[in-house]
Amino acid sequence: MPNKNKRFADEMDDSDESKKHLKSCVRVWCDGCYDMVHFGHANQLRQAKAMGDYLIVGVHTDEITKHKGPPVFNEEERYKMVRAIKWVDEVVEGAPYITTIETLDKYGCDFCVHGDDITLDASGQDTYRYVKEAKRYKECSRTAGVSTTDLVGRMLLLTKQHHSCGEREYEVDKVQSGSISKDPSTHSPWTGISQFLPTTHKIIQFAEGKEPKPGDEIVYVAGAFDLFHIGHLNFLEKAKAEGDYLIVGLHTDPVVNHYKGCNYPIMNLHERVLSVLSCKYVNEVVIGAPYSVTADLMDHFRVGLVCHGKTPIMPDVDGSDPYTEPKSRGKFKSLHSGSDLTTQKVVERIINHRLDFEARNKKKEKKELAAYEALMKQKEVRIS
Repeated sequence: MPNKNKRFADEMDDSDESKKHLKSCVRVWCDGCYDMVHFGHANQLRQAKAMGDYLIVGVHTDEITKHKGPPVFNEEERYKMVRAIKWVDEVVEGAPYITTIETLDKYGCDFCVHGDDITLDASGQDTYRYVKEAKRYKECSRTAGVSTTDLVGRMLLLTKQHHSCGEREYEVDKVQSGSISKDPSTHSPWTGISQFLPTTHKIIQFAEGKEPKPGDEIVYVAGAFDLFHIGHLNFLEKAKAEGDYLIVGLHTDPVVNHYKGCNYPIMNLHERVLSVLSCKYVNEVVIGAPYSVTADLMDHFRVGLVCHGKTPIMPDVDGSDPYTEPKSRGKFKSLHSGSDLTTQKVVERIINHRLDFEARNKKKEKKELAAYEALMKQKEVRIS
């Protein structure tokens, strides 16, 4: 294998310490479309980072359409979303869809990491075949129960099956989201079902685990943060810049549905918690935060500033302003994210191209199912 760090040698000084660090640094490569970046993507990158010291993520351009169908978010949105995941050290824009040894060598990476599902190119071949043959490929566990395909399906189906309500408000989501393509023959074992099992261990893996330091300015924001997107990201970046420690309060599914209506939220509370925790600007999350920001909440977390975006503020169930308390203390600030993208607009993108996305999901699941069946036959041959 070529000297993996040759490309970076000229950028380092000649000190023994720098040379030692350069030699010992394990550089890991991941790549993908990372469309509608969710906690499944983040969990893959978290696991990949744990296998080395420096994580480089290649993100495909919008030309990916010929392999996977139309992306929901454009390439610039996807580049920025991946850069904001806390475990990512570097992003390579316009990464090739088929991962090669040349790509790993170009960026000085020891190996590539991908989930234990299979990714196929337009011809139906494994996109990681070259790095697998070269023994420079490692697998991590795919996060069961979440995929871009599944989330798109929830929006197209317009159901509330994924919500946790009543006695289930804080319970585990075990609901199947249904046949996304409405074709019973296309249930992919990788993207066809929704069976996410949240645990305290998973939350701990995503959480930063650091308390605010004495004297830190603590900023608090609250909301649904559904289908975590570039508008949310820009807002959280602005909010973090207002202080030293950012706490995000997440409302429960029934509360979100009360003020959003329809089948919102698209992602349930547990899924939204992990999506927000994966953002590098977020230090802590309050799970099931009260809709109105109370004096008790502000005092308990020593909140110095409460921020909200430019979206309309819906009154609480009693008709009151949910930000009365921070406003009365002179600790409320309205921030403009600089983006006009909202969760509603993301859903509209899907609905406006419904036929395209339904066709994409159906084609993707059939291709995956065929690959899975072929894989099972190969295993049966080996065993016999």
